[in-house]
Amino acid sequence: MAGRTGIIGRVMNNINETIIKLLEKRGITSQEDIAEFLSDKPQRTHSAALLDDIEAGAELIISEAKKGSRICIYGDYDADGITSTALMLSILGHLTGKEKLGYYIPSRFEEGYGLNMDAVKSIADSGYDMIITVDCGSVSAEEVAYAQQLGMTILVTDHHNITDKMAGCLLINPKKPGSRYPFRELSGCGVAFKVAQVIQQKAGLPKSVLSEVLDLVAIGTVGDIMPLVDENRTMVKFGLKTINMGRRPGLRRLAEGAGLKVGTITSENLGFIIVPHLNASGRIEDASQAVKLLTAEEGDTEIDRIVEDLLFKNQERRRLQNETYKSCSEGLDKDNPEDFILIRSEDAHEGIAGIVAGKIKDTFYRPSVILTPTGSEGQLLKGTGRSIEGVNLYQLLKAHEELFEKFGGHAGACGFTMKAENFDALKQGLLSEMKVLCEDNGDIFIKKYAVDMDLDFSDITVDFADQLQMLAPFGNANPKPLFRLVNVTLTDVKYMGNDNQHVRFAACDREGNTVQCVLFNKAAEYGLSLYARRPVELIGSLESQVWQGTKRLQFMVEKIKFD
Repeated sequence: MAGRTGIIGRVMNNINETIIKLLEKRGITSQEDIAEFLSDKPQRTHSAALLDDIEAGAELIISEAKKGSRICIYGDYDADGITSTALMLSILGHLTGKEKLGYYIPSRFEEGYGLNMDAVKSIADSGYDMIITVDCGSVSAEEVAYAQQLGMTILVTDHHNITDKMAGCLLINPKKPGSRYPFRELSGCGVAFKVAQVIQQKAGLPKSVLSEVLDLVAIGTVGDIMPLVDENRTMVKFGLKTINMGRRPGLRRLAEGAGLKVGTITSENLGFIIVPHLNASGRIEDASQAVKLLTAEEGDTEIDRIVEDLLFKNQERRRLQNETYKSCSEGLDKDNPEDFILIRSEDAHEGIAGIVAGKIKDTFYRPSVILTPTGSEGQLLKGTGRSIEGVNLYQLLKAHEELFEKFGGHAGACGFTMKAENFDALKQGLLSEMKVLCEDNGDIFIKKYAVDMDLDFSDITVDFADQLQMLAPFGNANPKPLFRLVNVTLTDVKYMGNDNQHVRFAACDREGNTVQCVLFNKAAEYGLSLYARRPVELIGSLESQVWQGTKRLQFMVEKIKFD
């Protein structure tokens, strides 16, 4: 206990009082919790044994491996599913020969999310004795029963909400009804890691088999936008350390190819660069190659080819995304958009529809859904949507579920399939419900900025900006602190980018103190009014950057408010 107290004292020593206030605003108040949050080596984890079926599940895996069974890992086509699959393959590789292991990632376009009957049959026909699902399978009751009928053993590991009949097999999921696990918000890769912990203990494997896969957990957790608090925070912090050691050759080459410097990679780099490149494989074609990249060993001649292909596919994804956004948004009324934006697009690429819906949502600040034709003759529409704060997309769709062949999602995102003939009824119903919401909340279409506190220019120092980085990794449930600068004037305005979409300027207070500012992608919202020498209010975050060997401060602007 004395050692732990000493650690707390060292962490708390010389911490800026504003950092403490920021943590208190986030509900972190005790010295021990503050020290844990800021620690470079956090200790908050939970016993894997608290997950239902995990002991029996780990024993089943070890038993099947000892028997020489052929085992197939069944994942998903997003970054969480890809990393979960790679993690499970890595752990099982310490129990059995690689020739006994395989994996199956369904096609986003032909099969969709989760287990499906044809895939189960194909896996059985390929001679596999066992299926282990990762990041899917909790409600695949019929598919699991079918696998069992075909004589296969099946184990489900997952993290999704269980809203339907549960699979009739060992099922490891922190959201399982009655679960004793104290933290429900693990990613699919996080659940796979907990299974790996129990396997390591029961099989007597060295602990290094766990530390070497924490990089995958970090990517899966950030990629699935899981809250970066509690145990997730611990795993992502250690995972980033592993990533920055550059020991996974495929990931290292991908990072370098995408312009990142190994040793300085952050959670934001994962979310905005690494994850999109991994996801691009499944969005454009086949996610299986991303698994191959993450499991490749040093010297594998396939690494460079796969990295080059992923870089190309991500560029193609961006091209398709920009083209689709342009075609989908050009008919919308920018000054008076509908309260709920539904767009039928005959040629939108299914793999990027969700991204475009998100961009339209951000641009017009309205819940937005893009619908594309699907089915043999296009008689069905597949919808993908994103929502704004205060509009629960799942609840809105639930009220019209009779119109859907199937649907799912949560407050911020949705997916559904419906008959094309039901489009008008859905649109009318959603617009009617939005009208009621707008009457109850007149500010629903005004974007809210959760400002943490006002900053005086005397607070803006390199030391303070450096200490802000102790609050990282940033992401869901732990965003970068937002600050407000009031009564500042703007000078030295310089537009940047091919379309002058970015702008750099200096903000000055009444005493003549200045801080350099950058506003990305939103310059057109303000136009020449930026030149007005009247007091404004800036909302944004503070960073320190190294430029030509010298540290400098920069205020990253999110919003400019004119009086």
